[in-house]
Amino acid sequence: MFTHIVFFKLKEASEENIQKARKILESMRGQIPELKDIEVGVDVIKSERSFDIALITRFDSREDYQKYAVCDFHVNNVLQFIRPMCECSKTVDYGV
Repeated sequence: MFTHIVFFKLKEASEENIQKARKILESMRGQIPELKDIEVGVDVIKSERSFDIALITRFDSREDYQKYAVCDFHVNNVLQFIRPMCECSKTVDYGV
């Protein structure tokens, strides 16, 4: 199992933008064969250290993650719209 986690800080963290970003990320569910599990969480604490959204994705292998990273749906339906909304993002990737 390979896990890819992304934390997103939005340029404008309005409720409308947070829900729009959440919907874009969740649109991957069932669209990418290599993506075995997806979880999208919205921050509720809103501290100075907080990011706005967390994305947790799981794959059978690192190779499947690498296919996902460049697949058309991920690039054209997710990254294209999420990147302009973000001030920054951070990732953690690990396999067990």
